[in-house]
Amino acid sequence: MATRSETFSEVVRKARGLRGVALMGVCNVTPDSFSDGGESFTLEAACARVDTLVAEGADLLDLGAESTRPGAPPVDAEEQLRRLLEVVRYAATKRPVSVDTTLPAVAARCLEAGAVAVNDVSCLADPTLADVVAAARAALILMHARGPQSGMRGFSDYPDSAYGDVVADVLSEWKAAAGRAMERGVGKADLVMDPGLGFSKNAAQSADLLRRATELVQRAAAPVVIGASRKSWLTLVDADAPPRLRLGASIAAALHAARSGASLVRVHDVRATRQAIDLARLLDRDGAHV
Repeated sequence: MATRSETFSEVVRKARGLRGVALMGVCNVTPDSFSDGGESFTLEAACARVDTLVAEGADLLDLGAESTRPGAPPVDAEEQLRRLLEVVRYAATKRPVSVDTTLPAVAARCLEAGAVAVNDVSCLADPTLADVVAAARAALILMHARGPQSGMRGFSDYPDSAYGDVVADVLSEWKAAAGRAMERGVGKADLVMDPGLGFSKNAAQSADLLRRATELVQRAAAPVVIGASRKSWLTLVDADAPPRLRLGASIAAALHAARSGASLVRVHDVRATRQAIDLARLLDRDGAHV
């Protein structure tokens, strides 16, 4: 019988065979999301968002009930589950679901409800989260971060001196967290690496990580997911653009990630990203670059 993680990895493998990269669509079940301002906060709106993501071509769905914008207050497990659980149950009938949470109690209930992966933006700040993932035989997306976004002073505000070589430092810290997860029973094949663009990094550091994505992929020894969509560091190329008007930069970032060998891209605008990737692949004579 297929395990949850095999289900996740199989979907990624098939999607990569189709277009070179899997599309992970984002649904934020929060009132204060940086990207959409709370459009999917109600159950009805969140389920409608799920339907839209599926119709636009999402291979997987990433659902979260706690905003990760800088300065956002933490949301306790009870409230996350109140917002999220029924949406997870609904979405799991449509596509494989990852639940974006750092709390073991939330992860456990969502995995029981049908999620196949946990997306941990804390880089395993709570090691018992790995126990939950291991017990469910689920996949664990570990995102590099050095602290919660609630402690960040502003978008992409981080010291230039915080990293020596940003790729080497991020990989080293991520692999340490991955090692802790494996010690608690998570299989190596069940780990996915996210470099955490915009988390504990300034705009230049995030851009450097994406620029060197090929190196990151080659050295990670795990599938890599890139999440650049609508993030504030994209204002490097358009200083005044609010999140919804960063579509061009978001698509360029996704294309670069796909060309660099990333296994997944986490995006808000699935249809536009899919069109860009599919056309780039069509126009590439041998189809090998995207």
